[in-house]
Amino acid sequence: MALMKPLSLYLHFPFCVRKCRYCDFLSFPASEAIRQVYVDTLCREIRLRGRDLAGHQVQTVFLGGGTPSLMTEGQLAALMEALRDSFSISEKAEISMECNPGTVGKRVCRHGCKQETDADKLSAFRRQGINRLSIGLQSADDKELALLGRIHTFEDFMQTWQAAREAGFDNINIDLMSGIPGQTIASLERSLERVLSLRPEHLSVYSLIIEEGTEFYRLYGQEADHDPGHLQAGPAADPPLPDEEEERAMYHLTEKRLAESGYGHYEISNYALPGRECLHNLTYWRRGEYLGLGLGAASLLGERRLRNQTELALYMKDCLAAAEDEPVTLQGQMEETMFLGLRCLDGVCLDDFQKRFGCGMEEIYGDVINRYCSLGMMEKSGGRVRLTERGIDVSNWILADFIL
Repeated sequence: MALMKPLSLYLHFPFCVRKCRYCDFLSFPASEAIRQVYVDTLCREIRLRGRDLAGHQVQTVFLGGGTPSLMTEGQLAALMEALRDSFSISEKAEISMECNPGTVGKRVCRHGCKQETDADKLSAFRRQGINRLSIGLQSADDKELALLGRIHTFEDFMQTWQAAREAGFDNINIDLMSGIPGQTIASLERSLERVLSLRPEHLSVYSLIIEEGTEFYRLYGQEADHDPGHLQAGPAADPPLPDEEEERAMYHLTEKRLAESGYGHYEISNYALPGRECLHNLTYWRRGEYLGLGLGAASLLGERRLRNQTELALYMKDCLAAAEDEPVTLQGQMEETMFLGLRCLDGVCLDDFQKRFGCGMEEIYGDVINRYCSLGMMEKSGGRVRLTERGIDVSNWILADFIL
């Protein structure tokens, strides 16, 4: 029997309660009726796409958004049934869902009386096969959360955290953010301490990027995406961004505190307890095959990149209509192997590059690698090329040099 090719699936649920001020993802509020029609369409796409990938076995599934935790139990059940009917899914598959604390967790009225609980909702998600949660906290400081436009408080997060553990989730990621306007090294450290006391299995700590088209971009200047550390503040109510020196200090503080707590730093922004790395994201960084399902979702199948339609009405009319479908050239494959692989702290294997492309990495990139090695920003050891700590500090500049 022929070996089945590994495959990862990404399902996009584009709906949210309210757009955050920094968010440039394909997400927006919508009525419950529209959400239901969308889920029905997504189920149809799952079944249609599955027919073409019978030789693959699914190793990871990731439900992202938007806020997929807005889904009802019935909607998630329909999606999971469609997936199981249409794909061969490994019994050990990592199945992740992004979760917003503003959409699940115990609710308490202002007088302290428990009104209702969504712990049952999380338990239902667990029963449907979700075995990993990624909870978007961003900060443990309520003022920073309000400034970001988040719909939850730290207390809401704690209620969600407790409900998730009660529901049996033993693999949870927490998202944090550094470089928030008005954030200080001290406030970041308080957020880290609060989160580390919970001992999550995984932490993603991202530096805020000011993206075009967001409210933050309008507030913090037209050059925000080029030089975020030197922007002027917006209106008086909005504090300035940390400068570049403060941002790097925040990054090093995060790295130090998480290392002291036993978390391995395995990708520029990601940390995990031993054996708890995110397998789905590793598929992206190692250029494995993945299929994106849903509005605007992207795929890498063979050496073709596809992207679904990004207009909701058009997607629901024809869920198979690709907005993009183009081959990845050999040069593009080499570039992606380097600038994605170098995000991981173990770097890129010289032998793997040789086997994949039939030529040596240094034959293609020798000048770039040697230049950064001489500057102490890259190193070659154990048959691998990787960024050093100094290199990680300027990784965006270095990775751009691997575009041929």
